[in-house]
Amino acid sequence: MANITLITVGTLKESYLKDAVGEYKKRLSQYARVDEVNIKEEKISNEDDTSEIKRALESEADKIIAAIPKGASKIALCVEGKQYDSVALAGLIGRMCDESGKIALIIGSSHGLSDRVKRECDVRLSVSALTFPHQLMRVVLYEALYRSFTILAGKKYHK
Repeated sequence: MANITLITVGTLKESYLKDAVGEYKKRLSQYARVDEVNIKEEKISNEDDTSEIKRALESEADKIIAAIPKGASKIALCVEGKQYDSVALAGLIGRMCDESGKIALIIGSSHGLSDRVKRECDVRLSVSALTFPHQLMRVVLYEALYRSFTILAGKKYHK
């Protein structure tokens, strides 16, 4: 059984998003052990101050990197990442499970991830050319993971 760690910055606030994440975590449990590490988003007083944003991202990076399980394959979700279709993502997840058995997926704050976190990762993944709120991205990522594991198991869910 695979070990998945989802490292996220910020909290999931809306009950409907919490419910959706809970549903997909339950579904995923037949294929993988899933742990979540939620890191508090750094406060930024001036959204126009790029140096303040960079400082916040670097502070978050320290906590993110410390939370990555040793030996895990690492995937950063970021806008400049590679897009995969469902079958290709399943293949990537399958290879990572075969290689290390542990996968860490990282979702940053509304300001993204520091370059240091992105360099630390094996893969940069973009789920879409569209921009999504990072809270909604958790739901999308959980669904994509569940879909990947059903594809790997030969189930018909993904059709």
